[in-house]
Amino acid sequence: MSQYTVQRGDTIAQVSQRLQTDWKTLRSRNPEAIGKSQKNGNWFLREGATVKVDQKSFAAVLEEAKSPPAIATTSQDKATTEQQSDYTVQAGDTLWDLAVNKFHVNLQDLIKDNDIKDPDSIQIGQQLKIRKGTVPSEDKVTASWYGKDFHGKAMANGKPYNMFANTIAHKDLPLGTEVELNNPRTGESTTAVVTDRGPYIKGRDVDLSYGLARKLSLLEGGIGTLVMKIL
Repeated sequence: MSQYTVQRGDTIAQVSQRLQTDWKTLRSRNPEAIGKSQKNGNWFLREGATVKVDQKSFAAVLEEAKSPPAIATTSQDKATTEQQSDYTVQAGDTLWDLAVNKFHVNLQDLIKDNDIKDPDSIQIGQQLKIRKGTVPSEDKVTASWYGKDFHGKAMANGKPYNMFANTIAHKDLPLGTEVELNNPRTGESTTAVVTDRGPYIKGRDVDLSYGLARKLSLLEGGIGTLVMKIL
């Protein structure tokens, strides 16, 4: 079991990364250490509280790494070649930070490719294999959007959702992945970053922030077809 005493100024994202877990697991394991502001409705960690996370959450990730979800391609021209690079572990590195913030790869892939059994087992100087380029570079997607009901709530990356930011939710793309979105009907185009998971409604591929939906003229209809390109 991993544990940590919350210090002044700690954010949910920082503590989640330190314990190599996600917000949902952190909250469910430590309800007494979690508070919610009556002023703005944002969640926070109580200073001085000790938060604990057992290895169930990481074990679940390890289990998923045995057979990570594949992203299907619909035609040969969308296929990409898989690339791999090496990285030397530096002081302060964590698996979560390397996967989500530095290399924008799936945590499950990082675990599987390096045969990692324990989240605390990586050491300074250790060589890690980093897998990249396993998804189509461009594809048509069915997009919807989410707004004020989720504003300020924690996303999959542990940070609060900002409905006006250029962010999207995607089921499979690594958190931190940058994409370009184009509305072929209007010609409007913008860039975004994958920060959350979803959508979980059948037939939908990506959830846009309110701000993105406005830029791409999807607010009124609520759903539409976009061309998404991995940058």
